[in-house]
Amino acid sequence: MKNLLKELVKFMQLGARLDLKVGALENILSLTGSNDGLEVVIESDDILKALVTLSNDSAAVIAKDAFLTLINISSLDKGASKLINLKLETNSLIEKSSPNIVIVCLQQISNPESELADPACMLLSNLTRPISLCDKIVDTVLSSNVTFDQLINIFTKNEFNKKGHKLHYLGPVLSNLSQSSLVRKYILDSTKCVIQRLLPFTEYKDSIVRRGGIVGTLKNCCFEEEFHKWLLSEDVDILPRLLLPLAGNEQFDDEDMDKLPLELQYLPDDKMREDDPDIRKMLIEAITQLCSLKENRVYIREKNTYVILRELHKWEKDREVLLACENLVDILIRTEEEINKDNIKDAEVPVDLIEKFEKMDKEFVEDSS
Repeated sequence: MKNLLKELVKFMQLGARLDLKVGALENILSLTGSNDGLEVVIESDDILKALVTLSNDSAAVIAKDAFLTLINISSLDKGASKLINLKLETNSLIEKSSPNIVIVCLQQISNPESELADPACMLLSNLTRPISLCDKIVDTVLSSNVTFDQLINIFTKNEFNKKGHKLHYLGPVLSNLSQSSLVRKYILDSTKCVIQRLLPFTEYKDSIVRRGGIVGTLKNCCFEEEFHKWLLSEDVDILPRLLLPLAGNEQFDDEDMDKLPLELQYLPDDKMREDDPDIRKMLIEAITQLCSLKENRVYIREKNTYVILRELHKWEKDREVLLACENLVDILIRTEEEINKDNIKDAEVPVDLIEKFEKMDKEFVEDSS
């Protein structure tokens, strides 16, 4: 197989005949469809450089197959790392230096006439997933001609791409990039109004990818404790956006209803909960992060968060979501005298709860095996 790759790379040059490039790329794309083939391709720097170069080919059929192959390669953390860390000097088998793959993706994504915008989003989503690559990619974006402001504008603009590409995978890209403290603080900059523009996508029905990406972004941003009070304030009002996907069509008595945020009062009969358990879990974990400090816990209790979680717990079937829900409920039903810490992260978890959660974890593992 290695000898085959050496032969194929000769035809993977920008100036090669179109039919030869097509044939070579079809073979490489086919190889990356199997684990064994993928492993061999990842080890060939010459092939990787050629693929990155051809992703910028003027022939759409070539560039598309190059992108699809790169998406397969970057599905493995090892492949993503190799692509990001490729040495881009001119290779004797390739006509010119390979362009930076992150820059190539950004150029396609930011071009409203691009016919490769969705594959570029998918590739960038894969590349940004490993946390070990995040800071390097953030540095590349900062040095590029495409700013974070532009990426947010592209993501939030309806039908930015004129060729019908939806750019849903920009959601996971933002979630992955928000593993970086630098990106989180950009999103949370009160002068930019970024997070307020992202909040409506927690209820975006047309794409679980976009919706999940933004919920992941919000969850990551909730790790920035210094912004919690602002996030819960009227300036952002994040709590209803996190709770609404967790709510069903239950009706509460007037006293409970009046305590809920306005957005969660008198929901329609056809109101459905978020149907993806991973997203439900991230929403609960985001609220849990917001409970770090006493004044925020008091506020979240006052907004009757408990009753939404109570009904969710009755309905929930996923064990991991149930565990996250019970963890949050435990925080909310305990008095501040029982917690006895301003920052709950400084508090010790009671032994009985540790035993309870360990038992649930064990049962979950046994049920999964």
